Amino acid sequence: MSSCGREHPRWAYGERQGGRLRTGAVPLQVSNLTTRYPGNGAAVLANISFAVTAGQRVALVGPNGAGKSTILKTIAGLLRPEYGEVRVYGDPIGTCHHRLAYLPQRADLDWRFPITVAELVMTGRYVHLGWFRWPRARDWQRVHGCLLRLGIADLADRQIADLSGGQQQRALLARALVQDARLFLLDEPLNAVDEATRDLVTEVLADEARAGSSVLAATHDLQRLDESFDAVIHLREGRIERIEPLVVARAVPRPARTIATVVSTQRMGDRSCSG
Repeated sequence: MSSCGREHPRWAYGERQGGRLRTGAVPLQVSNLTTRYPGNGAAVLANISFAVTAGQRVALVGPNGAGKSTILKTIAGLLRPEYGEVRVYGDPIGTCHHRLAYLPQRADLDWRFPITVAELVMTGRYVHLGWFRWPRARDWQRVHGCLLRLGIADLADRQIADLSGGQQQRALLARALVQDARLFLLDEPLNAVDEATRDLVTEVLADEARAGSSVLAATHDLQRLDESFDAVIHLREGRIERIEPLVVARAVPRPARTIATVVSTQRMGDRSCSG
């Protein structure tokens, strides 16, 4: 369990919405996914299928334009698939936003927006608050705990415009952690950050995986794949070239149910799924 705390799934937002976690449900199942950007005739993703099991850290790698960010945005519900299906813990996307946390590339955000670091991290709690409800004391306590965990508690009242690249990345990860998600979607979390931040992000994600959460991250950091991830999905031109498990020696053994294996479902064929 993370040091910034996590609500028990029974009492989390999903339970109030009739969305209790299904026993044995796969954290992420992507089936025959095809996605196009509006006005673009060519498919950005073509018949993508894979699954991520509990406790896995899976990297998406490939050249620019391979479809890494598009996969993450589609799973997060920011892009509508033309064809295929995405399920998070057995539920279709759109009904389970509280179970996944999406961390975009830093360049996709307007860091000039007048908001403090603590306020930015608090936005990760909004999915639990609902409409027209103010954060409670325990929500702010969770924010503070995650800021401590990421080593930026002293920056809580600083404007986000004044942060360095590494501090920005830590703040975004704190925002993802405070959401109490079980699936983390991270777009270049290790890109252009200092070594200390890189090590801390890697450590935090490993801790989350040991606690049973799953991680899917786009990355260009090919030198440290075996340190940071359990398996790699290689992409090219919107298609999966291969899925490669990584065998990593760990100082602290992980539970048997989270041993690094990505379940490839490319063999599922062209079974039609509703988008």
